[in-house]
Amino acid sequence: MTPVELSRTVLHAVRRAVDAGELSVAVPTRAVVARPGPGGCGDYATGIALQLARPAGQTPFRVAEVLRPYLVGADGITDVVLTGPGFLNISLDRAAAGVGLVGEILRRGARYGYAEQPDGRVVQLHCPHDLRAVVVAEASARLLRSQGALVRVTAEGFEDVWASVLGVTVDAVGVAPAELPVNVRPVPVPASETADVMSLGRDAGRWALLHPAPHDRPRTGDEHLVQRESNPLFRVRYAHARARAATRNAADLGFTADPGPVTCTGSGGSGTPTGPVAGTAPGTPTAPLPGTAPGTPTAPTPHADAAPALLAALADHPRVLAAAAEHRAPDRLARHLVAVADAALPFLVTVLPRGGEKPSAAHRARLALAEAVGAVLAGGLDLLGIDAPDHL
Repeated sequence: MTPVELSRTVLHAVRRAVDAGELSVAVPTRAVVARPGPGGCGDYATGIALQLARPAGQTPFRVAEVLRPYLVGADGITDVVLTGPGFLNISLDRAAAGVGLVGEILRRGARYGYAEQPDGRVVQLHCPHDLRAVVVAEASARLLRSQGALVRVTAEGFEDVWASVLGVTVDAVGVAPAELPVNVRPVPVPASETADVMSLGRDAGRWALLHPAPHDRPRTGDEHLVQRESNPLFRVRYAHARARAATRNAADLGFTADPGPVTCTGSGGSGTPTGPVAGTAPGTPTAPLPGTAPGTPTAPTPHADAAPALLAALADHPRVLAAAAEHRAPDRLARHLVAVADAALPFLVTVLPRGGEKPSAAHRARLALAEAVGAVLAGGLDLLGIDAPDHL
């Protein structure tokens, strides 16, 4: 069950309680679900009871008590615990939730986490004559559009070289009327460092400006270009390339992805993978760590919790997109992509059969999860205006 599906399930529970006469409220159009806060438990929590308490004429805790039986009986939900003034903490069937999540990502591809239709919002972003502000505003506009808003970006000044090197554009340039103040103003890049940003090129240059929080001064050195583990952008693109390579190598071995339970990270379900990946020459380094010397046959150590941690990061993607759009904070998406990549790298080495092993349902399920990783990373990088190459 994805967060979107869980939100619909919560709304359905409200509707059933209203139909049964246990609540007298208008069913809202949206139920917010998020990771439990301090004192919470389970996989997700919702404050829908607090939202409905006043119109229902009851306490939030009583509304939560009314809703709990309707949620406990829903498919994919194993338990619902009430905490605080009336928060509903929901535990999911992990295996079923994981399968559903991967299937949803593969169905929606790079648009996973996008709004399904326009929401009627019209947003005007206006920024000063500053390179970083323009890049942040444009990326924020991409995020807002992904969440259903209609967005217009204007700047008080713009340099043509910004478009030719960093691929950034705005809808209009000029001083805005008094009723439209500047509303995108991150810490600017010093004029003396603007040339350094431009020398990084489109992808690394945009990452250098978008990855730091708006109140932090961006680093503009060539550390964004190095292909080693210390570079977050490289880790994200490397994980994407590894995910795409898994699909190509699986095709060579004659199998495709099929979402299913990912029961362990060991190859074939037997534990830690041993032996070379099938289809590779003896001694081929199957998953070199970023930053190791060329030809060094090292790989991220598969951890028993690699798949659950990865699934949790993927499930959080829609929430991150919505929050990044709401707060005009593309840095949130950039950091989330790093978290997804770091969770994915230990898992990706377990996808393909090893030695003389035959492809199994477990391998097909792992490949589906790997393809979901590729879709999320590609979609996230695209929203930042950064290329996601299939080969590195």
